[in-house]
Amino acid sequence: QVQLVESGGGLVQAGGSLRLSCAASGRGFGSFAMGWFRQAPGKEREFVAAISWTGGSTYYADSVKGRFTISRDNAKNTVYLQMNSLKPEDTAVYYCAARSGRYAYTRADDYAYWGQGTQVTVSS
Repeated sequence: QVQLVESGGGLVQAGGSLRLSCAASGRGFGSFAMGWFRQAPGKEREFVAAISWTGGSTYYADSVKGRFTISRDNAKNTVYLQMNSLKPEDTAVYYCAARSGRYAYTRADDYAYWGQGTQVTVSS
């Protein structure tokens, strides 16, 4: 069992940056692959980025590739999402998710644990 709490969201102008954090509590964070998803109003939840349990493998949605970076610090039980060159279309609630196992996946259904979400709003 793991509990996830996101932080770092907010309002930023287009072209700006934010760093989201997801703090995990519970046992065995280092044995969980982690992902970030987002959901904009009226849209389905979509994959943003994922990272394997060691951090050795990362995956990104095409829409954020080259602008966002996912990383993790297993000593701090935390996963991060550095978001640069933000665009208005990045506006959404961002969710952190965890799945037990080595490999990261891009489907929301593959993740068993979810945080409550943090709002990111990018103004034009």
